[in-house]
This record gives sequence, structure tokens and C-alpha cells, in this order.
Amino acid sequence: MTSDLSRLLPATLPPGRLVGGEDGPEPLLWISDAPAPAGLWQQLHRAHPQSGLWPLLLVPLGDGADYRPWLSGELFPASASDPTLYDPDALLRRWWQQLGGTDEDAPEGPLDTEDAAELHAALAPFGPAWPGTAPAVAVPDGAPGIEARGLADVLLSARDARLGLVEAGSGAEALAACGWSGPLNHEDDTAKIAAVLADWERRFGAQVVQVGFDTLELSVAVPPATLAEALPLAAEHTAFCPDLVFQGTGTLTAYAEGLVAAHQWSFWWD
Repeated sequence: MTSDLSRLLPATLPPGRLVGGEDGPEPLLWISDAPAPAGLWQQLHRAHPQSGLWPLLLVPLGDGADYRPWLSGELFPASASDPTLYDPDALLRRWWQQLGGTDEDAPEGPLDTEDAAELHAALAPFGPAWPGTAPAVAVPDGAPGIEARGLADVLLSARDARLGLVEAGSGAEALAACGWSGPLNHEDDTAKIAAVLADWERRFGAQVVQVGFDTLELSVAVPPATLAEALPLAAEHTAFCPDLVFQGTGTLTAYAEGLVAAHQWSFWWD
């Protein structure tokens, strides 16, 4: 990221401020002082190829004036490595094995019989062995942007969100660049999270639209059309964000049913 983000900002932005993190004073992002005006996120999203600034809708934890984590300084770019260093399939496989108790390096050791049975029931029809990633689909030109801008409209109609701008090549890269640490209790290197998100963008046309303290909203250009297509993708999501199943739907199959034809993916980490 440039050391002078202000030079990249459009002159027509509403009032806002540059925000740094706990690692130093260098600005990590720009954030508006008030909720994002209608249509501005979409305008900036269209301009990204020329501006190099990825727009985010930013929502806080709770209602505090510090607008956590965006104004409270809870941003840690130094804790993120480089997303290009990682193989997304290998990351998902490792997280899945940690869930299934088959990761040889996990400190907890093997699961007892009762826990293993409950876990395998939750992860059916897959077992502890990683089922592999879902196949890529053909993503029509322009579809990812159309879906992202449409989702921004939907999200802004549901609640106020401030506008954020990060110098980054994509929404996935923006999360690592600004030092977001929402999945900290699951994965403490946001670059690994970003690597998987970038792979979903390639395979399904998924884009990062809204980010909260520990939440993430993605638009999806080409979602699965059937339950059979959704199941391996549900396994990926469960490896990426276990709370979706273990504090949410209860089973991977129930979660997969909600992915069919869904153009929005939502993630949250406890």
C-alpha cells in the first residue's frame, strides 16, 4: 500500500478520514464519516480498475462511537503474510482435517468415540477425509460486478454502513491489506482467508462487499444450482468458517440446501 493513500482518493468523496492500525501510523483505509450515500459504492466499484481502490461497506461491532474495528485501531496488517503464498485447496484441506480430528499436528489429539460420531453426522455425507474442492464454473463476463453492485444495494437498504476504500487489487486482497482480523479465533493470518476468497472469485465470481468486526458478506455470480453441486461447496465453507454449521444449521447438508441458487454468502466467526 502506498504511504500516501490520500493522493489516490477521488476529490468527490463525502467527508471522511484516513485510518491506521496498531502497527503504525501509515493509513490503511479511508472511511466515510457518515453512512455511504446511495449509489457511491457502485460508482467506486466500477472505477476500481482505474483507481486501484477497492470499496467496502463497513459495519461495526455494536453501537459504540469507536465503530469497532474501523475507528478503534483494531487493524493488524503486520500479522498478515502474502495471500499468493498459499494453495487454497491445501488451506481448506488442513482446516477440514482440524475439524475432523485427523490433523496430525493438532494439539488436541484424536476425538473420543462419541464426539467423533457426532462430528461425522454433522459433516455428512463427507467423513473426516477432505472431499476436495467444488469444480469451477463458467463465470460470464461482467456478472461478478453486477452481482456485487446489486448486493450493495440490498445491504444498504437493510442497515447503515460506512464506505471504506482500500488500495488493493480485489476485495480479498483488501482484507489482508487493511489488517482485518475477523476470523482470528479460527485463523490468525488473514492472508490465508484472502487466498481462499480470491480462489472463490476465480471459480464462482464471488466478491467481497461488506465487512464487519467478525462478519463478511460476499456476492456470488454463479451459485450452485442443485444440492449435489452445493454439497462440496458447503464443505469448503464449513472448513473456512465452522461456526456456520456448528453454531448455525447443525449439519453440513442443511447448510448446503441454503446455498442452492443463493447469490449471497454470509460468514461469521465467534
